[in-house]
Amino acid sequence: MQSGPNMLRRTILASLLASLAVTFWSLGNFGVMAQTAPPQDAGSEGAKPRAVLELFTSQGCSSCPAADALFVELARDPNLLVLTLPVDYWDYLGWKDTLAHAAFSQRQRAYAKRRGDGQIYTPQAVIDGIAHAVGSDRRAMDQIVATHQANSFPLDVSVSEAAGQIRISLSGQARPGSIWVLPVARARAVAIQRGENRGREVAYANVVRGLMRVGDWRGEAMTLELPKTLVSQADADTYAVLVHSEDGKIGRIIGAAKAPRF
Repeated sequence: MQSGPNMLRRTILASLLASLAVTFWSLGNFGVMAQTAPPQDAGSEGAKPRAVLELFTSQGCSSCPAADALFVELARDPNLLVLTLPVDYWDYLGWKDTLAHAAFSQRQRAYAKRRGDGQIYTPQAVIDGIAHAVGSDRRAMDQIVATHQANSFPLDVSVSEAAGQIRISLSGQARPGSIWVLPVARARAVAIQRGENRGREVAYANVVRGLMRVGDWRGEAMTLELPKTLVSQADADTYAVLVHSEDGKIGRIIGAAKAPRF
């Protein structure tokens, strides 16, 4: 990758990894230091999706298995970045969701607040961070994706791996924003023993296992480098990169990329 006056290259400090191994649901910016030497091996590169679909779902929701199954199907489309984020606010109904986390519920609420419509429900699909539809309504989601595709993401995000490092390169023109890495479990199956889905085994695709803010987009071409061990969590086997507009506030997605082996 070429360096130049408009290229900012950053390296995540490996010393931070020890603290990140304990908890990684909500992190601030990592310390970085400049890197001037170009990488010698570009390594494999992840795909660049045309849309990001996030499914907010719950094992305690009787309407959710149909959406879960649809997202397993949608995850096979290489042009889409499909993510599943189980929420915890239905846990009181008799079954505690084994994949849920409060951070995902907070993310869903933040999207609703940014849109201004207050719509929070399951199964809910959020497309590109700015529109929503019932997670089992494929036609509605297809229509939203088709509309957004005409505008595409303003940022070009590339992800590659080499020598134990993850390299995230960004370029383009967009308002300031925040860069996030999401560890992901490609597939999970859960046998639900109580609640509205008692006796069912539900399959999930691309279950998010963490939300890590790793840097900021400030309007100039840049590259971040992180140790790959950062996303090598026990319950995740790949990862995705999202760039949100508005300086860290969850909202419109202005760039996205998949890990090389997503």
